[in-house]
Amino acid sequence: MGCQMMEKIMEKISARSVAYGLILSLGAALVFLPQTPIADDDLATLRGSPLNVEKSSPRMNKKEVRELRTTRDYPDQPPIIPHSIRNYQIDMNTNKCLTCHSRKSVAQSQAVMVSVTHFVDREGQIRASVSPRRYFCLQCHVQQDEVMPKLGNTFKDVDEVIESLDGG
Repeated sequence: MGCQMMEKIMEKISARSVAYGLILSLGAALVFLPQTPIADDDLATLRGSPLNVEKSSPRMNKKEVRELRTTRDYPDQPPIIPHSIRNYQIDMNTNKCLTCHSRKSVAQSQAVMVSVTHFVDREGQIRASVSPRRYFCLQCHVQQDEVMPKLGNTFKDVDEVIESLDGG
């Protein structure tokens, strides 16, 4: 029994010695390898230019400002934001959107009130204020940019699908 225990201890010690030896060997190899700099030409980046060159930023797209509401393409689609939201603060303590779109503010601002679904909490209870899970508007709602599509779009809204099924 004592011999077997000694053999196991020796195996563990020798395994550790081999591991430490490998680590030291690799460390020494890294230290003594010649340090050749990588030429800028050989360095591939997603920037499309060398790291030491400051590229100009792409132009910001013009925001689409609409006074009329847009058609939604499918049921329950969140409406787009039809105005600039630059510098709007939306965090745990403040939601700039609600200064116009809250239930209390719409009479004065004449903005569209947030949907009644935004007042329902996860337990299905109707709250007096916007539910915390619906508080961060930009999770679902986006501002529309005026851009030319890069790809063609074959999307059909629900009415077009129904018409095609009816043979229209």
